[in-house]
Amino acid sequence: MTVPPVPPATPATPAAPASPAPSAPAADRGPRAGAPFDVVCLGETMAAFRPAGPGRLADSPLFVRGVGGAESNTACLLARTGHRVRWIGRVGTDGFGDHVLAEIAAHGVDVSAVRRDPDRPTGVYFRTGGERSTTGERPADPALAEVLYHRAGSAASAMSPATVDRAAAESGRVLHLSGITAALSDGCRALLYELTAPRPGRPLLSFDVNYRVGLWKGRDPAVLLDLARRCDLVFTGADEARAVWGAADPAALRELLPEPSVLVVKDGGRGATAHTAAGTWQAPALSVETADPVGAGDAFAAGFLSATLRGLPPRARLRHGHLAAAAALTCPGDLAEPPGRALADRLAALDDEAWGRLRLTPGWTTRKA
Repeated sequence: MTVPPVPPATPATPAAPASPAPSAPAADRGPRAGAPFDVVCLGETMAAFRPAGPGRLADSPLFVRGVGGAESNTACLLARTGHRVRWIGRVGTDGFGDHVLAEIAAHGVDVSAVRRDPDRPTGVYFRTGGERSTTGERPADPALAEVLYHRAGSAASAMSPATVDRAAAESGRVLHLSGITAALSDGCRALLYELTAPRPGRPLLSFDVNYRVGLWKGRDPAVLLDLARRCDLVFTGADEARAVWGAADPAALRELLPEPSVLVVKDGGRGATAHTAAGTWQAPALSVETADPVGAGDAFAAGFLSATLRGLPPRARLRHGHLAAAAALTCPGDLAEPPGRALADRLAALDDEAWGRLRLTPGWTTRKA
């Protein structure tokens, strides 16, 4: 990677609450001060297995073990960029639970609020490389990822208002959640409704829609709109918004979701748009040599949240999101080595022409510029 010279950087679920009536966007509320952690991320993390070589799951005799979870992916990347981060989840008292906790803690994330369940297993999933299918069915296209979950009845699905310490969940300047949790069980959905209830002094609520069609079979994904409307910062992909709400255009999505103070719409390799109280901001995506698309959305959220915690302006937040996503795209697996803060700041400060000329290849985050 060659960086051009730049100037210095500057229980049974109660009935779901009715959707609030649309209103004018709120002021851009920043993260609260004085909390023990910068970000608390809550959700399920599973033991993840990837084929050691190319091919379908049925053809793979060997697998590489890791961990995978949208919220813990974001937590690990935030911790590796210097933030104080806690992950809250629930795992079994099994070897996979040991592995999940050890791996996440190794990235500098606090796991002291994670609960072990002696009666339920840690979730497990297997996946090949490639883009995720949007149909929820086994993909016929070999370019699409084959994903096989064993998470029904998992320890994480037993999360509920009764099993999660709310004080621990609210111990950060930001509480980051995703729509995946709401689909795991009635108790998980009730937990998200409790954590997103309007009340004074709550953390800034960050919500990544993360629509997974397979998880919502037999459930009403309209819950995702309710939850998004109760949060301060919302991330959604244009493709998932089209699938779940029938809208993908950033302006149409802002009309659908006027309540969050910041709405970020990601449109794959084209770019991302941020709607804020001060206006609308756009940043084109970077040109990258993709090794694996897994984890790019979680990484984008981490980059954007990091820049938000640092008080950077909206366009810089989008660019930091793109840089973190580029790190994930150019590395196989769920977690990549994020760019150091000095490098990320330097690249985010490029003028539009220089930004458009960047092409990032595997290993770019660890090379000298």
